[in-house]
This record gives sequence, C-alpha cells and structure tokens, in this order.
Amino acid sequence: MLVAGRYRLISAIGRGGMGEVWRATDEVLGRAVAVKLLLGEHADESATARFRLEAQTAARLSHPHLVAVFDFGAWENRLFLVMELVEGRSLADLLLAQERLGPEQAARIAGQAAAGLAAAHRQGVVHRDIKPGNLMLDGEGTVKIGDFGIAQFVDDPSAALTTTGHIVGTSLYLAPERALGRTADAASDMYSLGCVVYQLLLGEPPFRSDTATATLYQHVDTPPVPLRRRGVDVPAAFDAYLLGLLAKQPEDRPTAQQVADWFHSDAWRGRPEPLPPHHPAPARTPAPAPFPAAPFPTAPAPSPGADSGAPTTYRLPQGPAGRGPGQGHGRRATARAGKGRRRTAGEAIRRRPRVASAIAGAIAFLAAVFLGMSLFSGR
Repeated sequence: MLVAGRYRLISAIGRGGMGEVWRATDEVLGRAVAVKLLLGEHADESATARFRLEAQTAARLSHPHLVAVFDFGAWENRLFLVMELVEGRSLADLLLAQERLGPEQAARIAGQAAAGLAAAHRQGVVHRDIKPGNLMLDGEGTVKIGDFGIAQFVDDPSAALTTTGHIVGTSLYLAPERALGRTADAASDMYSLGCVVYQLLLGEPPFRSDTATATLYQHVDTPPVPLRRRGVDVPAAFDAYLLGLLAKQPEDRPTAQQVADWFHSDAWRGRPEPLPPHHPAPARTPAPAPFPAAPFPTAPAPSPGADSGAPTTYRLPQGPAGRGPGQGHGRRATARAGKGRRRTAGEAIRRRPRVASAIAGAIAFLAAVFLGMSLFSGR
C-alpha cells in the first residue's frame, strides 16, 4: 500500500483505539520511517485536532531523545503522520521481558528521558502521557520519547483513562494535579517519569488498584513507599531523589533539566563529591603599630571641663561566652576585680583626705603625750 504516493507500508507495528502505526519506506528519500494513520471511523473533529496537534508539536522539537517528525498530511480522507522509525522496543516491552532493571540502567534511562523532556519544556510543550509504552529504546539503548499530544497507538498493559474530551493520560502514571482535573504542566511530566522509573526498578508502578478511579485517589492521597523498604537494592540517594519526583505538589518536584543533570552525574550513586583544591591564602604582614600596644584598650580620656565623677575603667578580657568576668553587675565588677588591681583616679582622690586626717591625729596625740610628761616632771 502506498500512502500519498510516497510512503510504502510494510508491516503493522501497533494498533490502538484511534489509529495504527506502520513500518514503511520513504521511496523518495529511500529511508525507513514509521507512519501513523488515523482510523477513518474515529476521525471526528476532536480526534483530528489532536492528531494535527501532535504533528505540529513534534515538528517544533529537535533533540536526540525525541522522535523526529518528517511529514504530515491527508490521504484517502485519513490523516497520516510520518516520523522517525525507532528500531528497538518500548520500555513496556522491556518490562514484560525483564520485569525490572538495575539502578545503573534505570539511571541512564531516567537521565536521557529527562533531557528529552527538558528540550520539549523549553519549547513550551508538555507531553501529558509519559509511560513505558511511549519511551522507546533504539538498537544502541538510547531513549526516544514519542507520541506528543496524541492518544496511544501502541497497546499498553495499563488501562487507558481517556476518551475524547476527557482527561488525557494513563491512570498508573497520572500526576495528582491531573487526577484533580487541573491542566498539565511540565511538573506533571516529571511525576509521570518518576512513576516510570519507580516501575523500572521495582517491576510495578508506585500505585495500582483494581480500578482507574481508585488508582487516581492513591496518586492524590497516598505517599509512595521508598523502594528500599520494598526490598529494592538501590542507593539511598537514588531512592530519596525518586520520592522527590513523586511529590504530591508540583512545585516540590525538580525540573526536567535538573533531573537530567543529576542522573548524568554520579550523584545518584550517593558518592561524595570531591572537594575543590585548596589554595592557602598568602600570609599577610601585620602593619606596625604606631605606639606600644596596651594589654586592653582603655576608655577615652575625659575632655577638659567634663564631669570626672565617674571613675575611669579598663575593659576586661572576654570570657569563653563573650562576657567579661562579673559582667552584668555594674561598677561593683570593677571594685571586685581582684587584689593588687590598679585603683581608679576617683578612688585615689577620695583616699587623700583620709590619710591627711590620720597623720594630723597622730601628731596631736604625740604632742599631748609630751605635754603631759612635761607637766608631771615639773612637780
């Protein structure tokens, strides 16, 4: 079958509720491509608008971790979308075959997927349906994100939540704010990616219930269980960061670029980062003091004519807690500073009249003694 006189369909890759995906050959350029065809019986206005949105959205994006779009058009009253053919398998297929992945492989996938989402988010594009079936691995193990803005075409083990005009997404990977009916944003993609990475490591997503509605309630109300508590051998740093991706509030989650940078480094292993090299600062030569340094700085001398009733005090050395001995007791601290301390100027002035009085009293006493002896000896 030749589509639009150019794309020869070879074999079906997958089929979903609204369309099908084919492996094809571009006979003009001679390369392998994937062709999506919107099923005729479902080509209502809403489905057509979403299909066209995917073409316009994906055509704006160019990144190694995003599936590239080459062409879009109509053929026999059916819309078609031509894109890069990823020779590999989806993460959904990988999980069916392997059940769970090790931390090394999961970290690599998380970093690459986050890098692709960061490129989309920079263009103002939100995927809205990040899940294992929409994350492809090519033959070299490189992640490719597909299905921007379109309903799923490849069957997925999880139940689809949406029909036309309702919430777009899959219940197992839907962010809490989406479950509450709010508009998807970049943080919603990061929550969905956190659910996927959680499933890669454990073999099942963080929340699963018998019905899609019950699963949505778990996304909104139930905190995720750390992987290490569920028996997964994963570094503690990885486990804690993953819980941050699964935060209930969008503003508490890291951005796609932050996630990409974090996983591309060794931070997820929990290794301490090396300290920067130490370069000691050159020793500074102290400036010579203009005068001999005193043990402690003294208070400024009073200016002429100032009130000199308050004694001049000396600043005491600071104790271990930043307080001088006796601090908080006013002037009595100075009076009890210890034996042999210097007397203040005021104290010296106050002691002078007392000494003079004592000397005068002693002289008067001796004079009286001599006078008395003279009188008695004269008799």
